[in-house]
Amino acid sequence: MTDSRVTSAPPAAASPAGASPATPRLYVETFPVGDIRMLVPLLDARHPLLWIRKGQGMAGRGEALRLEFTGDSRFRDACEAWRGVTAAATVVDPLGTPGTGLIAFGAFAFSGQSGRTSVLIVPELVIGKRDGVFWLTRVRVLAEGETVPSGHPESAPAAPDLPPATGFGAEYRISLLPGAANPDTYRAAVEEAVARITHGDLEKVVLARDLVGRLPGDSDLRRVIFDLALGYPDCWTFAVDGLIGSSPETLVRVDRGTVSARVLAGTISRGRDAEADHDQAVALATSAKDLDEHRFAVASVMTALAPHSTTLIASEIPFTLKLPNLWHLASDVEGALSDGSTSLDLIASLHPTAAVAGTPTLDALALIERLEPFDRGRYAGPVGWVGADGDGEWAVALRCAQVDDSGSITAYAGAGIVAGSEPQHELLETKMKFRPMVEAFG
Repeated sequence: MTDSRVTSAPPAAASPAGASPATPRLYVETFPVGDIRMLVPLLDARHPLLWIRKGQGMAGRGEALRLEFTGDSRFRDACEAWRGVTAAATVVDPLGTPGTGLIAFGAFAFSGQSGRTSVLIVPELVIGKRDGVFWLTRVRVLAEGETVPSGHPESAPAAPDLPPATGFGAEYRISLLPGAANPDTYRAAVEEAVARITHGDLEKVVLARDLVGRLPGDSDLRRVIFDLALGYPDCWTFAVDGLIGSSPETLVRVDRGTVSARVLAGTISRGRDAEADHDQAVALATSAKDLDEHRFAVASVMTALAPHSTTLIASEIPFTLKLPNLWHLASDVEGALSDGSTSLDLIASLHPTAAVAGTPTLDALALIERLEPFDRGRYAGPVGWVGADGDGEWAVALRCAQVDDSGSITAYAGAGIVAGSEPQHELLETKMKFRPMVEAFG
């Protein structure tokens, strides 16, 4: 069963050719502004919208348009809906920088059977900074019968003021405790998965577990986001509809006809000193188990992108990627798009990769459904943004938690299970991956 919903205010008017009659007409203006030091203090304290890496990216405030999707067709429905929105929109963008003009922040459920909706959200205001360019984009929905403002200089509006940067609310410390998948449950699931792999039913499966907590009613989510962005600057720090995290894995980036991705699979903890840290990196780079896991993940991405690019290349051998708390095996993939696909088209082709599901995909998904005692929601799904031209940046929603309006928090972490995986080792790997969220909330 599938469903999609569109919400906006005020009601939509008649749309031009190529757009659905129900599609709201958006009027979008981007203005250059002065230096923006930090984006996080500009966010709404309880409903933040953010996409940054190394301090650069976009912050959103308010919702001019919200698109919701469910079911197995959620990606296809999102592509169609976004085409309609962009066809109906009038965009004034003198900068032409990635992230300017009309954009939507997005987060998609891992499974089509999930009870969590997938969303594309167009903010009322977008504040951005990239490569020394600073901007503010204002979006409003045109009322029925309202004409598009003229472009004459005498009628050109002044740039709106930036929203005020406000101090963070009171400090808080929240303990995240085992959820539906406690340590014993998780180890038993890993044992069963290894038995299935040894029997030849599949080659790899990614099994996740959950931690839960509760946020006090007046808590400022910007505190968590600020800690993540500061502690993990090389990751994509994101906040979309309550999904908050810092992901090291770029699912796909589309920029002016070029497609790129970063594949992560294979993990080991950092060493206690420089010598031990070097030894850990070498151990990871020479681990047959981790190299096998990584090979499955790279092959998954290459297979998914091959129909869209005839020049696709990947790193010859994986490299070790250093994060504050662990090492990853990583490979970069890049190519020129040959079929005009948008970033939304590509996340539909890529998801789920072997890095978050397993190999073969359908067998892995079936085993995940049986062994994981919870709904993943948007964990391990695509999170990021898309522009009016279809370009965008999307990460895999890892190192993340879903925070609901009720204050409930659910954090997720998983590990790739292959032949030879040891249940206690995989449990400890998930503990390492929980660290960013546990420390940010605690």
